[in-house]
Amino acid sequence: MQDSQIVSLFWDRNETAIDHTQKKYGSYLTKIAYNILADREDAQEGVNDTYLAAWNSIPPHRPAALSTYLGKLTRRICIDMFRKRTSQKRYSGEYTASLEELSDCISGGNTTEDAVNSHLLAKAIEAYLYTLPAESRTVFLGRYYYLDPVKRIAAYCRISESKVKILLYRTRQGLWEHLQREGFV
Repeated sequence: MQDSQIVSLFWDRNETAIDHTQKKYGSYLTKIAYNILADREDAQEGVNDTYLAAWNSIPPHRPAALSTYLGKLTRRICIDMFRKRTSQKRYSGEYTASLEELSDCISGGNTTEDAVNSHLLAKAIEAYLYTLPAESRTVFLGRYYYLDPVKRIAAYCRISESKVKILLYRTRQGLWEHLQREGFV
């Protein structure tokens, strides 16, 4: 079923929209959730919460790219779950590892100014990513958007793990320099 048809089912409040969404995007959303939470049951709970969030947000939203919209919902929900779960204990999963790798480039400030600048920062990162070769961009997004382990990235890019690590390091260095030029550092 096409995304536009699934969105129309959501708009019509037809419950089969959830079934079609699950069939088409269930494994994609589960992968995102598992990479953040590192627990199958929590990942499934996050995906189920994503279906509920989609049901509650479509309408009024009419996403043009349903996969991106659902992926964004899943990431937001699972990151919130991760933060709640780990607020009392130290945890070492892919989400924590990827955040630590990026900590030199991007601070996690909580000021009002940081909140206002977050949109501009996202645009600056996006602009930098478009300057990268396809392989470097795929590796970077695999690690920091999909939160894939280095081993998995190496497998789907058909390169060695050491090359993945080198590409990530060089990309982070380049991002750091780009953000300095743009005035974010």
